[in-house]
This record gives sequence, structure tokens and C-alpha cells, in this order.
Amino acid sequence: MTIYERALEFVADGSAIGVGSGRASAEFIKLLGARVAAGLRVRCVPTSRKSADLAASLGIPLISLDQGMPLSLTVDGADEVDPHMNLIKGYGRALVREKIVAAASQTLVILVGPGKTTDVLGARGKLPVEVVPFALPLCQARLRQLGLRPVPFEADGKVFLSDNGNAILDCGVDPIADPAGLESKIRAIPGVVGTGLFLDMADVVLIGDDQFEATGEKRRGSAAMAALMTLTKGA
Repeated sequence: MTIYERALEFVADGSAIGVGSGRASAEFIKLLGARVAAGLRVRCVPTSRKSADLAASLGIPLISLDQGMPLSLTVDGADEVDPHMNLIKGYGRALVREKIVAAASQTLVILVGPGKTTDVLGARGKLPVEVVPFALPLCQARLRQLGLRPVPFEADGKVFLSDNGNAILDCGVDPIADPAGLESKIRAIPGVVGTGLFLDMADVVLIGDDQFEATGEKRRGSAAMAALMTLTKGA
């Protein structure tokens, strides 16, 4: 069983769910589309235009966040997962929308392949930070003062803008000793919209091998998790 197939087992018929962005999320959306075609009733809130386009092309009904809250579930990928199930996300440039949708969900299921599990966040050397374009000079200066190495992400020779119309600073980082403290300091900078640090948010992490066959599963104990498992068992 792949991690994508395992994630589908958390989706209850008739539910409203969030779907993430990036490779892992795209594979999940494709499988979800097949299940919808076979009769599964589900409505989705996508975290990016690309995910929305893919889901719509597969006949998955899309809804706005206000139509779906609270979402029963969000399935998304991650760029790093530490032993405490804290995450770094945002390499796919949708970090703020992904964090909003995750926060609006009762349960967050994360899909990761090889090289994504780390002993400490920051091991891969990059932390995306989304900022208001007008504030780029200030944010870069303040981030440098925090010991980070911010570089604006560019596409086609110009500063890339997210679906929110914001710039992304890819911050070079060393292993992060205090993720919560760093998150607080970054968020205090005027112009910062959000960071790729997703702390204490994941409820389930599904780990796959090179072929994304499921090799491990981590869970956070919570009332929401228990409620989800009761719901999906009865689906």
C-alpha cells in the first residue's frame, strides 16, 4: 500500500477536506479523483491554484474555505519532519495557504518520502518565509539579524509572487535549536505573512520509501484523532 492509498483511508464519505500542494499532494488528488468517479462524496478546499486546477480536472467538487469550515481533514506533503512531528513546508511556494487550511482542519495528515525525516528541523538548510513585496528590504535585513540568509525566490528572471501576491524569501538556515522561538521572532517582523514552520500541527505522518510504499506511520494522540478514526471506521 502506498502512502497515498493509506491517506485515502482517512477520508470519510460526505466530508469536506483540504488538499495540499506539491508532488505528494498531487498524487493523492489523483487517487481521490478516481474514488470520486467511483462514487465517493467529498468536497475539497485546495491550497493552491495548481491543486485546484488538478482537482477540478478530475471532477472533484471544490468549495471555498468558508463553505467547508471546519474541515474534517487535510492531506498535504512536507519538506522536513522532525521526531516530534514538527514540519518545514513551503518548497512548493504555497506555505501560507497550506497553513491556513491546515489550521482550519480537525486533522492534518502529512505524506513524506525518502529524505524528508530529519533529526532536527533545518537539516535541509532552507526555510521559506512569505512576505509582503513592499517589505522585502526590511524583512531581508531583519532576517539577517536573526542569523538567517534570505534570498528572494525568482521565476523567469523576476521575483516570484505566490497565489496571495506575496514574495517568498528562501532563508538559508542551520539546524534550528528552538523552532518555536525562531517562529515567534520571524513573525514579529513587519511585513512577514507567514513561515514554513508548522509546529504542533500534524496529527498523522505517513512515511514512504523510494516507491512511496508505506514504511512507517506516526500519530499524535488527540481527541480529534480519535474522533476521526471513529468516523472513518463507520464510513
